[in-house]
Amino acid sequence: MALFDYVLEQPSYGWKDEQGNLVKPTPGQIFKEFFSRLNVFKSRKNWMTFTSWLQLMCLLPFMYLFFFEYFNWWYIIAGFVYSMILMGTHGTIWYHRYCTHGAYTFKSKFWRFVTQHLVIKTVFEEIYAVSHHVHHAKSDEPGDPYNANAGFLYCFLADANHQPINRNLSEEDYNKVVHLMRHTGVKPNSYKQYQKWGSIDNPVSVLISWALNWSFWFAAFYLIGEYLLGGTGMSFATSIFASAFVWTAGVRTFNYEGHGKGKDKRVEGVDFNNKDMSINQIWPGYVAGEWHNNHHLYPASARSGFLPYQLDLAYVYVWFLHKIGGIETYRDSKKQFLEQYHRPYVAQKKAMAENKANVSQQQVNAEV
Repeated sequence: MALFDYVLEQPSYGWKDEQGNLVKPTPGQIFKEFFSRLNVFKSRKNWMTFTSWLQLMCLLPFMYLFFFEYFNWWYIIAGFVYSMILMGTHGTIWYHRYCTHGAYTFKSKFWRFVTQHLVIKTVFEEIYAVSHHVHHAKSDEPGDPYNANAGFLYCFLADANHQPINRNLSEEDYNKVVHLMRHTGVKPNSYKQYQKWGSIDNPVSVLISWALNWSFWFAAFYLIGEYLLGGTGMSFATSIFASAFVWTAGVRTFNYEGHGKGKDKRVEGVDFNNKDMSINQIWPGYVAGEWHNNHHLYPASARSGFLPYQLDLAYVYVWFLHKIGGIETYRDSKKQFLEQYHRPYVAQKKAMAENKANVSQQQVNAEV
């Protein structure tokens, strides 16, 4: 078996049935698995999934305070920009294009650290990157951790139910998984520590990083509000952290939407990858640089917005950091996409139109 066949912890309902077909669990089965994976009293190896959802719950008080104490339409706009654009684009820059696909390389650890902590951090590299390798290897097939064909809940709760790594890997396989994460700066557990905690990352380092990241950004937004926005430190910081809740919950729905909700929604001339159901969408494309069908064509590219209208803010960041010396190298597949897919498509459509015009003219001539 290939590593990606078993690198993730299989849910109790399994990936596929005896005939090899995708298992589509009921909502009851999904919720039962979800609460089982959060139960740290059942197993301490559930610590990462528990902490992942604990982070989301810790953002709820900020939502309450914002709506009942600090509500302001200007904060709504600020929160939209921060969560949808800045956090969304950061997710593409850091977790997607770097941690998973290594689409670019940093000049130094300093720039990697800055990029990692550009925003309020609410996603673990380990949960995202390893499972995303599997997603590309098995896209829309049994074993895809967020397979849209299995429904919304299957995707929404995937970070707990389907994305954690297998807790019973051999030492050889564990070292292979660690190698997938080595460039991210995550300090891995020893194999003995992995056997104890069931993860690559150590809970102590995760909790310290979480505390420092949130403390820094709350203090930063408090100072911005206090000294630049006229004494609104607490309300401004609260509103930004409230907006982080929206993104952290919403990002769990992306792959369900990005793969057509289990239906073939690909559009000719827009979606050129025909190997899976991924689609290019205007909203995630513009706010986060996530042109998903393009990305599945060229997953290792630092750019996925290949056409003139496909704004790619994540690539703008990579390009800018490269210009100032923060990024050493990056891959850009735009030229390859245009040569292999778009120009042949345009030429074919032009030839078909000309042929249709010629046939019509011949019919006119024949009638005359």
